[in-house]
Amino acid sequence: MPYASWPLRAAAFVIDVMLVTAVVAAVGLTGAAAQDSVAADLATLLVLVVLGANRWYLGGRTGQSLGRRLAGISLVYDRTHDPIGVLPAVVRDAAHVADSLALHIGWLFPLWDAKRQTLADKLIGTVVIKAAKPAVARA
Repeated sequence: MPYASWPLRAAAFVIDVMLVTAVVAAVGLTGAAAQDSVAADLATLLVLVVLGANRWYLGGRTGQSLGRRLAGISLVYDRTHDPIGVLPAVVRDAAHVADSLALHIGWLFPLWDAKRQTLADKLIGTVVIKAAKPAVARA
């Protein structure tokens, strides 16, 4: 399987961020009138649920968050090319802190790295590959 290009990875990430941003905006617009700490807590919970369902649950179990699916790429273990699971997906997202430490250079590693990995990918042992196209059923 070929490794996913940096532009595909970036596009997938932007889509995932836009999904969470849309939830934040919708909740913010409806909750702004309430100016209630309960509304703010519910908004935070909703953002975590959307983030968790998309990046960690879907991304971990299938290798594809919504953004990755639309970009045609999958997150998998380097050695087995299997999806990484929910908890490793959470840990990988947390490991992206390493990508940001030195002027965000870790996010650019896929531009020159042979396996197109970020620092977080190297730490967790993951790669992002172009997803196999689903077979089309014949009538």
